[in-house]
Amino acid sequence: MDRLPDQLAPDLRLVFVGTAASRRSAELGHYYAHPQNRFWRTLHEVGVTPRRYQPHEYASLLALGIGFTDLCKLGAGMDHEALKAGVDVAGFAAKMRTYRPATIAFTSRKAASLFYRQSTGKIALGRQPPRENFPTCFVLASPSGAASDAWSIKPWQELADHLRNKKS
Repeated sequence: MDRLPDQLAPDLRLVFVGTAASRRSAELGHYYAHPQNRFWRTLHEVGVTPRRYQPHEYASLLALGIGFTDLCKLGAGMDHEALKAGVDVAGFAAKMRTYRPATIAFTSRKAASLFYRQSTGKIALGRQPPRENFPTCFVLASPSGAASDAWSIKPWQELADHLRNKKS
């Protein structure tokens, strides 16, 4: 059984993609649920959401055209623990081709590195080069409190600006 169920629908404007659920998120059944995680605060701060949502409200973001998934659906905890359960990159890519979101945002370099099959050091933050027949992708600085030393709001703002420009 998945630790956190996908929150996907056809033609979303944005899908956030994590590596795996944190232990806290898996326990509560909510994406980005740890109190030290910057995810919900940052979404509102950069203007992706009209207000600051709480983790238990994640399902209501579908109404805003925002969905959620993880590359590792069976594991939970820190990446080195969770990823022992396996990563399904092909399954993720198939879901994205089925649901066809306009934009995908990996919420860490680690998640992006698994998808792109490159070391995290080779993954740049921000908008990624286009891939044929695949949505526009961004790599964001991890909002996890455990990744505070690498935090940057800049790629999050770049994503928000991209979403605003797509509306106009």
